[in-house]
Amino acid sequence: MNRRIVSICMAIVCLLTAFLSGCTQRDAAKGYISSGGTQGIPFNNKLADSGSDPWVILKDGVYYYCYSADGGVCVAKADTIPQIGSARGVKVWTPDDPEYSQEIWAPELHYLQGKWYIYVAADNGDNANHRMLCLEGSSDDPTEPFTFKSVLRATTDRWAIDGTVMEYNDQLYFIWSGWEGFENVEQRLYIAKMADPWSISGERVELSRPKYRWERKGGKPKINEGPTALELNGTQHIVYSASGSWCDDYCLGLLTLTGDDPMNAESWRKSKKPVFQKSKNVFGPGHASFTTSKDGSQHFMFYHANEESGSGWEGRRLWAQEFTVDENNYPVFGTPLPAGSTQTVKE
Repeated sequence: MNRRIVSICMAIVCLLTAFLSGCTQRDAAKGYISSGGTQGIPFNNKLADSGSDPWVILKDGVYYYCYSADGGVCVAKADTIPQIGSARGVKVWTPDDPEYSQEIWAPELHYLQGKWYIYVAADNGDNANHRMLCLEGSSDDPTEPFTFKSVLRATTDRWAIDGTVMEYNDQLYFIWSGWEGFENVEQRLYIAKMADPWSISGERVELSRPKYRWERKGGKPKINEGPTALELNGTQHIVYSASGSWCDDYCLGLLTLTGDDPMNAESWRKSKKPVFQKSKNVFGPGHASFTTSKDGSQHFMFYHANEESGSGWEGRRLWAQEFTVDENNYPVFGTPLPAGSTQTVKE
């Protein structure tokens, strides 16, 4: 058999082997190998050189990144996690009410009951007047315009930021960071039932206040904020941020629902130690959101943190890091990886 025939036969064997094993090279210009979900796309864990209070959601195979910028709320969409930090955002809401036109903080994008909603804190320039707003989407595409829908107020109307929605047993719950009274002494986490995606029904219930030493660093006010619902294999958690957001010791704590009633504070168990905190190279990690790879096999957290100690709010960067789930359905976040660490996400 001549060499040309041998070479052709070998090439055919290699192609068949690759096909049967699901291993085919795809888009070499992107520098990755797609292998039927067994390998994935590598990316730098620091997604962008800016970005605070990151909110990332995956729906119908598209990642959406919601954030505040240019005096309003923006949404960017990306096909993959590595693209999130560079995806072009579209401004979907600009305030027209002077009472809620400034200090627009920590917007979150949710798909509830067949519609897109954004929850965002805003005021009139006086922090004491911060309240949570609900914005309603105009189409199935969350990069299309949103309109003001309501101010979410519990019966006890107090300062409120960082609102999020939790769905549990077909009931919506609103969870946020607020003041007990009218003075900026301490931020606590509160929960209330929702009548629908744009209104609270009934009174608020306190879920958490800064109790442990690791929750009380950075000076006054003492802080619990940035709650995010995280359901893992049927176990309901709330991940929240603790200590001053301006200090190196900003970190994540965990509440886990161990009872049947989310409105009963005794039904929640608080972690005695932070579940994610500063490392040798990363400072002030906090205000996280969570999603998965498209195939659902990997869990990822998105958070802001600083590369330099003492850089405060100005040093915040957008980071992503994979985490695992233990045998008791608790998240295992590990330690913040140094900037430049490679993560891999499956398609």
